[in-house]
Amino acid sequence: MSEARPPFPPFDRDSAALKARKAEDAWNTHDPEKVSLAYTEDSTWRNRSEFFAGRPAIVEFLTRKWRKEQEYRLIKELWAFHENRIAVRFQYEWHDAAGDWFRSYGNEQWEFAENGLMRRREASINDVSIKESERKFLWPKGPRPEDFPGLTELGL
Repeated sequence: MSEARPPFPPFDRDSAALKARKAEDAWNTHDPEKVSLAYTEDSTWRNRSEFFAGRPAIVEFLTRKWRKEQEYRLIKELWAFHENRIAVRFQYEWHDAAGDWFRSYGNEQWEFAENGLMRRREASINDVSIKESERKFLWPKGPRPEDFPGLTELGL
């Protein structure tokens, strides 16, 4: 294993929850290159209606995503796990170039290689328009602070 990203499968509840939190923290950096390193070089993705594979495509996708989805703040929560697969639910808030705010709701299914890198990601996501005053994810840019509540604690 030249690249390794613990925790490794097979997952238990704690390691699956940790994997989800590490993914959340990475995505909240808004750094496409850094985030892409958590995926196998040939990782396959379905994000909404887009299908692509490989780290260069992941970097291009995330660069485009975070250019559009400004002030992005994400929370992921473990939903289920089995052997080398994890399912999470997530929500994130962002605004577009016009300053209109959204909360995006989604589910992901992940499949991991033995070295802990994600080799498959499938995401279904819906966007709902919100008022800025309805925002709930109010921490400074970067990973969610350890003491900031998760989705369940926020009543989401």
